[in-house]
Amino acid sequence: MSASDNDSAGDLLIQEVDEELRREQYHRLWKRYGNHVIATAVAIILIVAGYQGWQTWQGKQRQQEAAQYAAAQELISEGKARIAIEMLAKLAADSHTGFAVAAAMRRAELIAAQGDTAAAAAAYGEIAGSSAPQPYRDLAVVKAAQLSLDAADPAQIEQRLAPLAAAGNPWHYTASELLAMVAQKKGDGKRAAELYKQLADDLQAPQGVRARAAEMLAVLAPAGAASTQPAKPGADKAKG
Repeated sequence: MSASDNDSAGDLLIQEVDEELRREQYHRLWKRYGNHVIATAVAIILIVAGYQGWQTWQGKQRQQEAAQYAAAQELISEGKARIAIEMLAKLAADSHTGFAVAAAMRRAELIAAQGDTAAAAAAYGEIAGSSAPQPYRDLAVVKAAQLSLDAADPAQIEQRLAPLAAAGNPWHYTASELLAMVAQKKGDGKRAAELYKQLADDLQAPQGVRARAAEMLAVLAPAGAASTQPAKPGADKAKG
């Protein structure tokens, strides 16, 4: 046998020994960790299956709730608002998707349309204090304030609106206008005029808000002018 044949045989022997060692190592590792591997694999399968099942359930849930919301809208178009309000209340309470917020907002709107401002304000108040997305909660605060200006404690309305009136907030202009109304209700004409002037002078404010603010400034101006405008020279002499 040549030297090269001996080398080849030696290489094959080493290769077989390596493979045998690897098999032995795998066998030992499997004996030690096999159960854990199986448990992990089963857990992954269950998680995937559970997620897919949850997605399927969510899809069916959305379809059912969409059908319920559409049925409530149909009742409204038929003039059956009271039945629709009850259906929307149930959907808002039982929904597990975004239809809960939509149903709650529509319900509050319907109650307001029927003239029950106190109940509508309370309905919006529930949304404002819920776990709904922040934009909906802020809108509910504004709606509740609009409906309760004449009945609620002005201090409470101010407290709820103050964060929304901050510069940069999406509801800045509406909240500021409402705060001006609250100031008027409290008899604080100076504060009301300040807020209306800020709105009237703000070129970024919606045109409707600026126009209403300018009109209110014109209403408030005579009272303010009487107390702040200096007397004209010779006025006393003319009186005499």
